[in-house]
Amino acid sequence: MAEATYDPNNIFAKILRGEIPSHRVYEDAAVVAFMDVMPQGTGHTLVVPKAPSRNLLDADAATFGPLLAVVQKVALAVKKAFAADGVTILQFNEPASGQSVYHLHVHVIPRFEGIPLKPHSGQMEKPEVLVENAGKIRAALGI
Repeated sequence: MAEATYDPNNIFAKILRGEIPSHRVYEDAAVVAFMDVMPQGTGHTLVVPKAPSRNLLDADAATFGPLLAVVQKVALAVKKAFAADGVTILQFNEPASGQSVYHLHVHVIPRFEGIPLKPHSGQMEKPEVLVENAGKIRAALGI
């Protein structure tokens, strides 16, 4: 099987270029964090490097330091913003793992005792809920 290449027209690349709207909670020179429109839990946030790569397997190693620093920052903020009991960090690579968008990204999901993750059903969250949750995270980040 031929090695897959990065598609610059994937949905996250379009979000990074501002071609598709998103509810951003954080941005710096290397990374953007925004609300997942199909959340598996309250406050589900995606952290995405601006550098193009399909996933962890083909990313430049220099991408990981800035990416993981923001993952930690966002994880602390979502835990605080939603008074969560914990935080799940997920990252998928290639179809067999469950990856469905082929731009490196990390899921940051606040977790609550006794409440399971919702399935990734393809059902979009109401925009007003995403706006409210994004505001809570930005407040926790001090933005």
